[in-house]
Amino acid sequence: MTEPHTHGVEDLCAAGTEVYERALREGHVSRSEAEQAPCLLDFGLLIHAVTDLRRLEPVAPAVAFHRMLRAMEDRVAEERRREQRLAETFEPLMRIDGRPAGTERVPTIGVLSGLDRIGAAITQAMADSSGEVLAIQPHITHTAYTAPEFHIEALARDQALLDRGGRIRTLYQHTLRQAPSIIARYERLRGNVAARTLDVIPDRLIVVDRTVAFMPANEDRTLALEVRNPSLVTFCVTVFDRLWHLATPLYPESVEQPSLNGITPRQRAIATLLVEGHTDAVIADRLGMNIRTVRVHIAKLAATLGSESRAQLGYLIAESGILRPERAAE
Repeated sequence: MTEPHTHGVEDLCAAGTEVYERALREGHVSRSEAEQAPCLLDFGLLIHAVTDLRRLEPVAPAVAFHRMLRAMEDRVAEERRREQRLAETFEPLMRIDGRPAGTERVPTIGVLSGLDRIGAAITQAMADSSGEVLAIQPHITHTAYTAPEFHIEALARDQALLDRGGRIRTLYQHTLRQAPSIIARYERLRGNVAARTLDVIPDRLIVVDRTVAFMPANEDRTLALEVRNPSLVTFCVTVFDRLWHLATPLYPESVEQPSLNGITPRQRAIATLLVEGHTDAVIADRLGMNIRTVRVHIAKLAATLGSESRAQLGYLIAESGILRPERAAE
């Protein structure tokens, strides 16, 4: 069964073009040949031959072209009449509203639905920018965000901004410092771009030119808020700047996180959350780690501190002093 054709006549498909050209050269085509391109009948480029219904004859291109132009002109004229009717309907309503015609209210907070629409809004905001983009990018397992095409599109979008003289600063979790996708990203980007990492970061955030912010509005990130309220955007920028000051440089110059008494920075982050009473699952989620990896680090912590139980481990962590030193990147 032939698949239905959904293109317009201005985008004539390859099969349709081939059959129509053959019909013009030979004066006709068979019904079976025409079935390969049903769009030709739909657009009126082929008609049944009067003398033989098994054949179809081509309508002259010039005739078809002018016929379609007339149809377009009729549609344009109808749209203009509709425009006039709309103007007549809304003109008295705009007088009641009291604001000058053409005045627009830009929503300070809007909801974007669907990953495609969210991505398109971010892309448009960045395309209109030549300033600064601030981003917080936590570990994400959603397949749409981990797909290769997502990274390719984001890379092209970011490089275009950098090429216009813009600046990009991004915060990640420490667990992503050796992630191949992150390393590859910064090997390819050229321009004023920098990245730092923290043990724990907030949810995803993108701020463009300090005028618009995008953030998730549900757990699976299929809804997002587009925030243009100046006070809220300023708050997001302030939070980002303070986290940036505390974070460890990753790019362009990477600073290694020091170990303390045999306790690695990652184990110290886990120890902090353990003392706060969090479960392994919550710790894994907060740090962007696999729960099995968290348990391996907890076992290493217990061995290093000589703990025989989870309750004792919490006590030994508090007594050891490993949580007191804090290191902030300058």
